[in-house]
Formats: sequence, C-alpha cells, structure tokens
Amino acid sequence: MHKINLAEKLAALQEHWSPRIIGELNGQHVKLAKLKGEFIWHRHDNEDELFLILTGRLRMQFRTGQVVLEPGEMIIVPKGVEHCPIADEDTSVLLFEPAGTLNTGNVRNTRTIENPARI
Repeated sequence: MHKINLAEKLAALQEHWSPRIIGELNGQHVKLAKLKGEFIWHRHDNEDELFLILTGRLRMQFRTGQVVLEPGEMIIVPKGVEHCPIADEDTSVLLFEPAGTLNTGNVRNTRTIENPARI
C-alpha cells in the first residue's frame, strides 16, 4: 500500500483530454485528467461516470441544459446520457469509472484513448 499525491500526479500530466489511471478499486479506474476547451458530444451506454473538479471550472453540457462545476464539486453522469464537457480554463478532474471505459464513449475518433497509461 502506498499513498497517492494528486499534486504530483497532476504535475506529470502534459496533455489535455488525455486521462491517466492513478488507481483501481472494485473494477473501477480512478483517473486524473487536465481539460481545456470543448470535448465532444458522446455517451456511455453501459457506464456511469463521476467527475470531481479539483481545479478550474467545468461546464457539463447536456441536451437539456448544462451544469457548471467548481472545485470541490462533482457530478455523476448516468449511463446512456449524452454529454459534452467544456473547460473554458485549465481544469483538472478526478474521474471514477468502470475499468475499460473509453473516454469518448460511443464515438471513436482521434481523441479516443483505447488504453490509458498509468502514472
């Protein structure tokens, strides 16, 4: 067993929208990511996702509106719900999602990360 220092892990991240695995529990991956700009509209047909904002600000767009998240706030996006994250400034997030969840969900494109690295 060892502790995980989030600040050290975040300092190791260079790319935006490229989540990295920092831990695993009960079939779930714990990931960190830096976000900036607009991602893509997508959904996860079989997985819920939890976004916990560490720094910055995240706008989670849904087809029915949006939710604005500040540091220390989180949102759980239920499986099957189409969403599009937008970070107008550098934002860091902690993610909990089932192992094997694609960052782009039902969409495969140049932003899809098939096998996120562990840091």
